[in-house]
Amino acid sequence: MTERLADVSARIDGIRQLGAVVNAMKGIAAARASTARAEIKAVDSYAATIAAAISDALGPASPASSANTSESQADGSIGLLVFCAEQGFAGTFSERVLDSIEDDLSTTSLFLIGTRGQSIAAARGLDPVWSAPMSSHTPGIPKLADQITKAIYRALGEGRFERIDMIHAGWASGRPQVLRQVLLPIDLSALPPPGTTRPLTQLPTDALINSLSGDYLHARVCKAALHAFAAENEARMEAMSAAGSQITRELGEFEATLRQVRQEAITAEIIELGTGTASARDAR
Repeated sequence: MTERLADVSARIDGIRQLGAVVNAMKGIAAARASTARAEIKAVDSYAATIAAAISDALGPASPASSANTSESQADGSIGLLVFCAEQGFAGTFSERVLDSIEDDLSTTSLFLIGTRGQSIAAARGLDPVWSAPMSSHTPGIPKLADQITKAIYRALGEGRFERIDMIHAGWASGRPQVLRQVLLPIDLSALPPPGTTRPLTQLPTDALINSLSGDYLHARVCKAALHAFAAENEARMEAMSAAGSQITRELGEFEATLRQVRQEAITAEIIELGTGTASARDAR
């Protein structure tokens, strides 16, 4: 009985320690998700400013240029920039993202972000043309975006694709969703209308547009990475909440078992004492 009591007590201590770890992971994930959501607003504003500058530099866009852009997006080989999870304990986060592109994988060049996602992709027999780990903190995302854009431009120069789509998870109304956008070529119809007065510039228009387009691409990749970073941590919070509920249930069951074992031990001691007293009286 004493050994069983010690075993149950040790199990309760182990569950409580696991619960402390789960709560810590949930707290870290919540803090990271909150930081990413706040920074997304700043990147949105930055990207909108650059989009407006491109629109003003282009001036009134002709219908032909919009038609050519749409046609170039529809034809030719496609690349996919896919953001998956960097770490585990996020449920089926990466699986959901990879499932969304399953029909495209035979004809695309895959650029994969996230160490955990890379492991899952390897288990599925996928071989990305380029991969990188996701930044573990939001201050590292601009540097990651630099690496991504350089890899995209290099592959574009090698003729690997004519269009590249960007796929990442988002989080809305407490549920994950997978989002897909065309990254390149830039959709001119998505830019805001130009201002009434064309700005004065010192650079040739082509050079100015190329420079602004590079900044715009970088801003959009940063935004997608922040969304993916926030969604991964939201998914981890959900997974840790489920684990915490399970730990609470198991802890309650083992505490009930502990009370039962203690009661049985007390009952056994009382019976033993009673039996010993009766035997002593009989011996007299």
